[in-house]
Amino acid sequence: MMTESTAGPRSRAMSEPGIDRERPVAGRRPPVGPAAVELLHTAGRDLIEATATTVPTERYAAAHLAALRTAAAVLAVRTRPVATGRPRNVWALLPEVAPELTEWAAFFAAGAGKRAAAEAGLTRAVLPREADDLLRDAQTFLALVETTLGLAHQAAIPHLAPLAQSRPTTRAS
Repeated sequence: MMTESTAGPRSRAMSEPGIDRERPVAGRRPPVGPAAVELLHTAGRDLIEATATTVPTERYAAAHLAALRTAAAVLAVRTRPVATGRPRNVWALLPEVAPELTEWAAFFAAGAGKRAAAEAGLTRAVLPREADDLLRDAQTFLALVETTLGLAHQAAIPHLAPLAQSRPTTRAS
């Protein structure tokens, strides 16, 4: 599984050795293998776990972990494993293999430190509103990735689905 490091999402060059990108043919998507499907299902379970807790740090950490697994699923579909001998940052790799998810990668990369603080038990690291917002954002990210990969999206948290769908979107002119 991919891991996070302290490097930012744009710190590595696009031609970095150690990643073998699968370039989809125009109009065709790469097949979604069982590992990616399992990562997406696990991300959905993480979101359910985040919803079940009332502790903001636990909610935040579970939601961020769901987003991390969702990004790992994209990498599982669009890359082939290549041994590099070192951990790779999922948020840095995601824009390289899925440029359409660059803003999401930057957003979740920015929250990695807060997740680490939450996991370390720093109760003041996360406000309840931040945890709730991240939960909704992780749900939206999961839905977007499932759609991007050509899978049917089933809301892991049904009562959040309308919130995720009502978020404003920007349109290119």
